[in-house]
Amino acid sequence: MQNNVGSVDKVLRIVAGLAIIVWGVLAGSWLGLIGLVPLATALLGFCPAYSIVGINTCKTSGTPKSG
Repeated sequence: MQNNVGSVDKVLRIVAGLAIIVWGVLAGSWLGLIGLVPLATALLGFCPAYSIVGINTCKTSGTPKSG
């Protein structure tokens, strides 16, 4: 399982996941549990849907860093 979720994508997923969860709590709806999906993918750094479609938002360095 290779990371395919970049740092900006992770932040957006965390914000969206928390917003959906908060909405679910305030609305008294179990649909707020859907917010766990973006949270989990952000924390794992891997999105199964991205791998199916071939998307990768992680930055890749073209040149190796010299020490």
